[in-house]
Amino acid sequence: MSKLQRYDSYKDSGVEWLGVIPSEWEVKKIKYIFKENSIKNHGHEISLAATQLYGVVPKSSLNFRTVEANVSDLNTFKLVKVNNFVISLRSFEGGIEYSEYQGIISPAYTVIEAIQNISYKYMKYLFKSNIFIQALNIYKTGIREGQNISFLKLKDDFLPFPLLTEQQKIASFLDTKTEQLDKAIKQKEQLIELLKERKQIVINEAVTKRIDTTVAMKDSGVEWIGEIPEYWEVKKLKFIIKDKLKYGANESGIEYNKKLPRYVRITDFSDEGKLSEKNKLSLSWDKGKEYLLKDGDILFARSGATVGKTYQFKKSMSTEEFYSFAGYLIKAEANENIILSEFLYLYTNSDLFEKWKSFIFNKSTIENIGADKYSELFVTIPSIIEQKEILQSYNKETSKIDNAIDLQQKQIDKLKEYKTTLIDSVFTGKVRVCDE
Repeated sequence: MSKLQRYDSYKDSGVEWLGVIPSEWEVKKIKYIFKENSIKNHGHEISLAATQLYGVVPKSSLNFRTVEANVSDLNTFKLVKVNNFVISLRSFEGGIEYSEYQGIISPAYTVIEAIQNISYKYMKYLFKSNIFIQALNIYKTGIREGQNISFLKLKDDFLPFPLLTEQQKIASFLDTKTEQLDKAIKQKEQLIELLKERKQIVINEAVTKRIDTTVAMKDSGVEWIGEIPEYWEVKKLKFIIKDKLKYGANESGIEYNKKLPRYVRITDFSDEGKLSEKNKLSLSWDKGKEYLLKDGDILFARSGATVGKTYQFKKSMSTEEFYSFAGYLIKAEANENIILSEFLYLYTNSDLFEKWKSFIFNKSTIENIGADKYSELFVTIPSIIEQKEILQSYNKETSKIDNAIDLQQKQIDKLKEYKTTLIDSVFTGKVRVCDE
């Protein structure tokens, strides 16, 4: 086992991003530790991909498809040897990737090979550390900001370089510690998934079951809904809203102005249905006045990656006074004499709604749900009194679940923050790995 202490003494590294380092450590220019390789004409080797999550791995091991080059193109690809590192087009975001494989990679990438005796695990951790990634951003070049990192510039920067035995000790410690932290994070993430599954069960029960369990059930008449309480109704969406479903403004947003309606787009909503405060746009009064939103309006996404998702608009989501919605959204205003907005929104988050979407998509080659299709959606409808009772019970139960999810997420964030801080501290020598 290892424990952490301070080093006996420190010195100025002379490198801004490193600060002070242990007196016994060296700092070395990258060009004295690594060289760039650009070996080509190895088209027979396996194709590799540089990923931020998995490092450099065979393309065949990835779940997503990549564009394959033809045979003549493959000979222009660069050879990557075992223990080489790859600077990818996204390294400024996720660091430099390590390869346990030999193969070929896109000529757009930079391959570097150690010319000193090093601990490859030590360098693997260092190149993925937060403090090093921040330093990498100094070396961004390319037509667009952040699209490449120039090794010509990077090679003259410095790296912390303890003795090989110290590198090995640091790498071994981080292997153990990060495995423990990642395991704890994974367990909490699995617990969150279980809590979300429980919440989904509560949603499904709310829109299909009665408060009074003694009441008999009846066939809803809709195959994918099944049985409902005998006094519930099933109605199409078009019969339970105040006006016809309305498409949003087919306009481009303008620079954000708090005095104008905020222009609400699909991309403004988070997975939790909250409005983002980033990249806000406005719409002129002339173009936006016909598309103003009111509290409780339900927005349906009609196409794109979010097709079929719904959002309940509330002014409390953000700080603006007026909001207009964009063209890829469809607005429904619940007729609250028939159905409460909260209950309708709950319904659109249930498995019944998912079954209906699957039914729609199975009948179409294009995943697009327009107002004509949404208007035909069947909705289960208890009495207004029971809707209120159901919502009260639902909110009471799910508030406990939401609090539990929030607690687990905060703990995950703290573990990730500790992991980042620990790695940075070890690589800058703020703490020393010692044998117990």
